[in-house]
Amino acid sequence: MSMLSDRQKEELHKSILDYLHSQNFNDAFNALRTESSTDYTPDPKAKYAGLLEKKWTSVIRLQKKIMELENRNAQLQEELSAAPARRTGSQADWLPRAPARHVLTGHRSPVTRVTFHPVFSVLVSASDDASIKVWDWETGELERTLKGHTKAVKDVDFDSKGNLLVSCSSDLTIRLWDTNNNYTHTKTLYGHDHVVSSVKFLPGDLFVVSASRDKTIKVWDVANAHCVKVFNGHDDWVRYVQPSDDGRLLASCSNDHTARIWDAQSGETKLELRGHDNAVEVVAFAPIAAYASIRELAGLAATEKSKLPGAFLATGARDKVVKIWDTSTGQVLRTLAGHDNWVRALVFHPTGKFLLSGCDDKTIRVWELSSGRCVKTVEAHSHFVGTIAWGRAALGGEGSDGEAKRVNVLATGSEDQSVKVWTP
Repeated sequence: MSMLSDRQKEELHKSILDYLHSQNFNDAFNALRTESSTDYTPDPKAKYAGLLEKKWTSVIRLQKKIMELENRNAQLQEELSAAPARRTGSQADWLPRAPARHVLTGHRSPVTRVTFHPVFSVLVSASDDASIKVWDWETGELERTLKGHTKAVKDVDFDSKGNLLVSCSSDLTIRLWDTNNNYTHTKTLYGHDHVVSSVKFLPGDLFVVSASRDKTIKVWDVANAHCVKVFNGHDDWVRYVQPSDDGRLLASCSNDHTARIWDAQSGETKLELRGHDNAVEVVAFAPIAAYASIRELAGLAATEKSKLPGAFLATGARDKVVKIWDTSTGQVLRTLAGHDNWVRALVFHPTGKFLLSGCDDKTIRVWELSSGRCVKTVEAHSHFVGTIAWGRAALGGEGSDGEAKRVNVLATGSEDQSVKVWTP
């Protein structure tokens, strides 16, 4: 069944006849004219003269254009599917994907910790090479290297305004750096008897808390550099310490296979969390934004108490699993299994919907909190992933919920001596 109208057929026959005549294919010309019953006398001025060649070259050109457009379309579709869904505002649900935006190199030993400045596009990394490096994470450029520690630097943290940086080291000291004065070293805190493995500012910025291989946790007065409290309870190296958002609680973890919840004022242990089969490397209090998802995961009802900071805690350990705990009861709500090696870093997604874990299996895993499922695995580094941080810098203006819009930027540090910056 022909797809051409009678007029189109007539045009096609006459243009073919014109072409056959121009090429001196007389037998074919006569045969087509007879069989198609087309009355046509070749005329160089007729509209059919050269029409077949013109149509043919047009088709070739259009086909080429179509192929180019199809290739471009495929490229754009690929970019679109790889890019995060364009949410309103700050793409709140963004999750990291390879490749990283920047790979920051310069450390000569494993990177032990990364942390973001709370206001500016500054990222700080600590390393076993005894140095601290300050980077502009937007450009990927190194701004300065801080030297002063004589052994591996294990942790770094900014105060809430970004005016001070605190660091701790295997050299048994804690150092304070004035960020507004070219990161000048201002104070050294002495008192631990072994490696200082973790240090954090307490809310309010007047005190810092540290954890050490000497089995203690210490609280220090920033103004006079004195130790004001010592927490005893762990039986082995205290790997990490983290205050709750209101500063009422501290969470710590140790080589003794436990995590602990402490009353930050009295220094008493409120809970000892037992459940891991090996050294616990990291703890992270869940932000209040994550509570609804965690309650859904565990089938818990909302209570007045559950609106307070510090209600839930995540722990990561050398037994390759992540556990989520209810800090009011000490119960394990869920064990997240999937990593193939030590879990050494944890960070909650700003939306509270996900928990990200970094592991010696070289990956970051993204866990959906409401279901406990691993929804994404990112091949992050060529060696162990030892630290993860989420960008804390606020963008100008406020979101629809009245809170400052937050940037979507993630940083990871690795045994491969690099820092990676992940952005949409």
